[in-house]
Amino acid sequence: MYGSVGEKTEQAWDAREGGRQVLIAVDDPGTLELLTTTVGLAGYRTEAAGSRDAVLDRLADGGCDLVILDSALPGLRPLEEGRRMDPADRPAVLLLVPTDSLSRIVPELGWEATDYVTKPLRIAEVLARMQVLLRGTGGTDGAPRGGVLECGGLALDDTTCRARRGRRVLDLTPAEYRLLRHLLVNVNKVLSKEQIARYVWGEYRGDNAIEQLVSRLRRKVDQGGPALIHTRRGFGYWLGAEVNHRSA
Repeated sequence: MYGSVGEKTEQAWDAREGGRQVLIAVDDPGTLELLTTTVGLAGYRTEAAGSRDAVLDRLADGGCDLVILDSALPGLRPLEEGRRMDPADRPAVLLLVPTDSLSRIVPELGWEATDYVTKPLRIAEVLARMQVLLRGTGGTDGAPRGGVLECGGLALDDTTCRARRGRRVLDLTPAEYRLLRHLLVNVNKVLSKEQIARYVWGEYRGDNAIEQLVSRLRRKVDQGGPALIHTRRGFGYWLGAEVNHRSA
């Protein structure tokens, strides 16, 4: 079910400041109309592309800040082979992908999707992901686009959507993956429950949902090794070597 367009989010006024150019590459007319309208109302300048060739032609022209790219777009899989631009000049990509095929589609695309949202779409989450991607060059949170984030033997690779602790591969859900990424990008920084919820889901959810998510991720990450995910009681959660903070 689509999220409410009327939800007040900080990304709306942030967008109006910059007027960033967003290419919406979606084949379904209804989804294309929804995204074009709501993204435009949020203050972004939008363009539409309904085919692989249209995307390539537009990207070759330059000046595009972000691409919202539907994994169902016809001819999308060979897109990497036909691109006509330097990877360094390629805009950020927000991939729209079904939850049950996330782990398969992202690596196969070869597009180095910067981030993703799962379908069916929620507009609040789409706008939240866009804000994160467009706040600064190469992603707003300081993470290397298409790179690997590491801490204490823990590594997360955005190009394959995989995470490891040493040699052990972590079997993560999309929400767990996104939470781990947010913690790694902000290593040694305490993140509030609200900050985590808005990053993971695009909206605030009850404390219980966040606690359960953190608990599941902690069991997978900290299994058989020194704890990396910690609680700062009354403040939130952080990731790093325990010597850097005193956990309550």
